[in-house]
Amino acid sequence: MNKAFNPKSVAAPQGVYSHGILVPPGSRLLYIAGQIGVRPDGSIGPTIQEQAEAVWQNITAVLAEGGMVISDIVKITTFLTRQENYALFAPIRAKYLGAHRPASTLVVVQSLARPEFLVEVEAVAAKAAPAARRFSLPEICASRDRRPLGYSP
Repeated sequence: MNKAFNPKSVAAPQGVYSHGILVPPGSRLLYIAGQIGVRPDGSIGPTIQEQAEAVWQNITAVLAEGGMVISDIVKITTFLTRQENYALFAPIRAKYLGAHRPASTLVVVQSLARPEFLVEVEAVAAKAAPAARRFSLPEICASRDRRPLGYSP
């Protein structure tokens, strides 16, 4: 399981994020390209709220395709084209993240790839690999009698 870090020697996070996330060795990583407010039908909502909804729905869909969920996100980078849109974007982000607190960066930029894009969010997710199956001694001994064809010691 991923572990959040918020050291007491660093000022508390100024929002709903963690200062750091430790990913266990052997975890599967999923890098999610910047998601913009384009719906599956190709349409783009005119408001920050509509685009934010589409962004988080897209992220959720990519996670699901990779066998992951929102709580597997370890890092988010958000790009907004207007500072004043943060107040409208934040509640939608919170709706999708719930109590989850990934490491997070927010950047206000002059523009994105197209002028109608108001928000873009990229993410990294990590999911611990399933624990290796432990075999009992009887299973190990029994497997010695099932050697592959052509095997000779």
